[in-house]
Amino acid sequence: MKKFSLVFKYLAEKKANIALYFLFNLLSIVFSLVSLAMLAPFLQLLFGLEKLMIEKPFFEWTASSVLDQLKYQLSELINQNGPVAALAAICITVIVSIFFKNLFLYLGLRMLTPMRNHVMTKLRGELYSKILSLPIGYFTEQRKGDIISRMSNDVNEVEWSIIGAMEVLVKEPLTLILIISSLIFLSPQLSLFLVVLLPVMGFVIGRVSRTLKKQSNQAQVQQGLLLSVLDETLGGMRVIKAFNAEKLISGKFGSINKHLNHIRNTMNFRRDLASPMSEFLGVLVLCAILWFGGQLVLNNKAGLDAAGFITYIVFFTQIINPSKAFSNAFYNVQRGTAAIERIEEVINAPVKVIEATAPKTLSSFNHSIEFRNVSFAYEETTILEDINLVIEKGKTIALVGSSGSGKSTLADLVPRFHDVTKGEILIDGVNIKEYSLSSIRDQLSIVTQEPILFNDTIASNISLGMPEADQVSIEQAAKVANAHSFIMQKEAGYETNIGDRGSKLSGGERQRLTIARAVLKNPPILILDEATSSLDTESERLVQDAIDNMMQHRTSIVIAHRLSTIRHADEIIVLQKGRIVERGNHESLLSQQGFYKRLVDMQEVK
Repeated sequence: MKKFSLVFKYLAEKKANIALYFLFNLLSIVFSLVSLAMLAPFLQLLFGLEKLMIEKPFFEWTASSVLDQLKYQLSELINQNGPVAALAAICITVIVSIFFKNLFLYLGLRMLTPMRNHVMTKLRGELYSKILSLPIGYFTEQRKGDIISRMSNDVNEVEWSIIGAMEVLVKEPLTLILIISSLIFLSPQLSLFLVVLLPVMGFVIGRVSRTLKKQSNQAQVQQGLLLSVLDETLGGMRVIKAFNAEKLISGKFGSINKHLNHIRNTMNFRRDLASPMSEFLGVLVLCAILWFGGQLVLNNKAGLDAAGFITYIVFFTQIINPSKAFSNAFYNVQRGTAAIERIEEVINAPVKVIEATAPKTLSSFNHSIEFRNVSFAYEETTILEDINLVIEKGKTIALVGSSGSGKSTLADLVPRFHDVTKGEILIDGVNIKEYSLSSIRDQLSIVTQEPILFNDTIASNISLGMPEADQVSIEQAAKVANAHSFIMQKEAGYETNIGDRGSKLSGGERQRLTIARAVLKNPPILILDEATSSLDTESERLVQDAIDNMMQHRTSIVIAHRLSTIRHADEIIVLQKGRIVERGNHESLLSQQGFYKRLVDMQEVK
């Protein structure tokens, strides 16, 4: 049951619904049994197959005594009003019983639907919130398609297999308990067969379903791989076509798809076996009871007469359908177990960037950012080691070095996308771990090398960090970013939808929108991952002008790829293999004839 602790946690919030659901199902089953119990013995009296009872029998809490009391009441009705009136009374009783059975069945479903939707809403919400709270490093280790699969396919699997089975897993066991209790009440001797045979049925069904969980997990993994290939295909369509790689990519997709098809076929074969197998086993048990129970009745050893035995058999036949439904639900739950485990892997993933219990608020940036003996390692790989750096307010610091030297990681430590492994980072003399995450990030903006935009309007993308901004402020930010002119040329202006990831815009236009977004936020600290490195000459000039406008009177950390753009930085930090190997301004570093000089020479040769 621990596997479903997450579902039970959400269900606990609907205790009233759960109690009413049990009550309504219990009443539905009781009225169903009442309608069945009346038919066989009462029709025998009505049609003269059994003598009417003249004397009122002595009442005892036994099945035969209860039946005798009911037979006596019906006999009185026949004697006083005639058989037609008695038949009408039986019909009315059955109709009323069936009406209330179905009324309570419907009321039970009315209680179940809000519970089901509540669980799924909470599950999706918690999963999405956890995805937003996980550190950046988590997503570098995970396939995006697999995360999407967990959010969509796995959640749907939980809904249809586990939540969908809730009705069956509550109602049918309740039905089985009441029916078996009634059977034991009718004849304890006959019911001894059930004690032996029903566990055998459960064991057989359990053996067949044992591998479903493993196969379901394999299916969900393959589904995640399919989505990953699809995402890569959509994102890299131009490259795929340019390199005539359609056949290669199609083969990769086809191989995964074929494997998924095989797993799902195997799963469905086992699942579909549940209903016919449970029905066949139920009929075997029924025939055993008919054979041995019939002999006991014929020899007057069962404690039942012929009418009671018929009622016993009718009650037992009502076990078969709940057993079939229960075995199907059990198979589905086995499938859903794998899905919920994959969801819990995300929900239980450690959040390595933890906010302080009573965090301070960084309301303004006044003095400096200091890296004090900072080291950072991811898993067992050291990325940064023994970094000491002070960034004064209003200064521009450039980070340069070869690929993999730790430039982006160093910048990512300031907004706490990662936390340092050793040492500390201080803002205005206070360790950033003492500040709230939101207040730190309120003081900075980031412009990345690849423009990150959303499928929304231009205005919504610019105001992402300031959703309350008015149109005048949005337009002013766009003017600073050299974006206003091209925006006004669009048919809908600032209300133009830019498509998936800004696909309706050029590279330079996308980058200027990200700069406008950073300008509108108006933070004192900027982190710039060289935004012009992938642009053409004209777009580069416009974007660089926008960056220069934005950097005025702000503290800037610039990750430099084109060294010509950081000649005027106050200090240039040269990183190599996670260490600072050189530092100084452009002229002083050139005079050292070191690593920076070699980088400049290589770019000038190009």
